[in-house]
Amino acid sequence: MLGLKLPTDPRWVNIVEKNIEDILTDHAYCEQKATSTAISLIVSFPEYTELVQEMVALVKEEISHFKMVHDKILENGWLLGRDRKDDYVIQLLTFFPKGGSRTTQLVHRLLYAALIEARSCERFRLLSEELEDKELAEFYRKLMVSEANHYTMFLGFARQYGDRKEVDIKWNELLEFEAQIMKDLSKKETIHG
Repeated sequence: MLGLKLPTDPRWVNIVEKNIEDILTDHAYCEQKATSTAISLIVSFPEYTELVQEMVALVKEEISHFKMVHDKILENGWLLGRDRKDDYVIQLLTFFPKGGSRTTQLVHRLLYAALIEARSCERFRLLSEELEDKELAEFYRKLMVSEANHYTMFLGFARQYGDRKEVDIKWNELLEFEAQIMKDLSKKETIHG
C-alpha cells in the first residue's frame, strides 16, 4: 500500500530497543515538525480552502501526537532532549529543484510530506510488531494508522492539485530516490535515520 521501494531493515528495531529515550525524543520532534509543515502549508497556500481545512485538523492531531510522545518520555522519568538534524529529510529535500510555479511548489511539498508519512508509517508498523515492550508496541500500532491516513491525504492532494499523470511520475521517481537514501540509513536511533 505504501509503495516504498526498500523496506526498513528489521534489525533497526534492535537499535531502537537499546535507545528508547533517544527514539522517543526524535519521534517527539518529528511530530513537532509535522505540525510545522501543516502550518506552513496553510500560510503558504491559503487559497486552497480544502487543503487549509485539512491542515487545521492535522495541526491538532500532530500536536496531540507530540503530547502523547512527550508524556511517554516523562512517564519514563526522562526529559525531552535536543532536536538533531534529520539526515533522511535533508537528503530527501534535494530531490526536487527549487522554484517553479506555485502549483509545482505545492505538489512537491505535498509529495515530500506524503513520503515522510509513508516511511513513518512503515517504521511504526515495524515497531508495533517487533518491540518487546508490548505497551510501546501498541502505542506505535495506534500511531501507524494515523500516519497511513496522512500519507494518503497528502498524496491525494498532490494528485488533486497537480496533473495526475505528472504527479504519479514524480511520485515514482521520488520513491526510487528515497530507496537509494534508505540504503545508507537504518543504523541510528531515529525515526527515519
